[in-house]
Amino acid sequence: MDYTVLFLCTGNYYRSRFAEIYFNTLAPGYGLEACAVSRGIAIELGAGNVGPISPFTVTGLQERHIAVDSRIRYPRQVQDSDFMNARLVIAMDEREHRPMMRQRFPGWTDLIQYWQVADIADLDPQIAVPALDADVHALLDRLKKGKITDY
Repeated sequence: MDYTVLFLCTGNYYRSRFAEIYFNTLAPGYGLEACAVSRGIAIELGAGNVGPISPFTVTGLQERHIAVDSRIRYPRQVQDSDFMNARLVIAMDEREHRPMMRQRFPGWTDLIQYWQVADIADLDPQIAVPALDADVHALLDRLKKGKITDY
C-alpha cells in the first residue's frame, strides 16, 4: 500500500466502518494504492451497539452491491500508533469529534480533517449514508489528483 487513510467516529460501528469498507472497495477503480482503516475515538460510548457493525452500515453497503463478510470484526479503539501509521486521518463529524479529540488525543486534534456527517441521533441514516458516499467519492477524486491535504 502506498498510504493509509484512517477514518474515525465515536464507536467505530457505523459511519467510519461504512467509509472504510466503501473506500477500500472503490480505491482500486480510482487507480489508488491506498488502504483505509477505521477506529473509534470512544468505543465505550457504543456499549449498547448490537453485533460487530451497524445494520445501517450493512444496508448502505448492500444497496451499493457490496457484500459484508459475516466474519466482520468488532469495533476497535484508536491508539496513538494508528495516527502515526496513517497519512490522512478523517473524523466523521467535526462538531462531535473535535471536542473528543481535544480531550483524548490533544496532539492530533488540529492535524486531522473533519467531515460533517452526524450520528444517528442527529441525522437520519437515509441522509447520512448518501452523505458518506459523496464524501468518500470526493476524497477519492482528490487523492487521485494527488491532493492529500487540500480539503
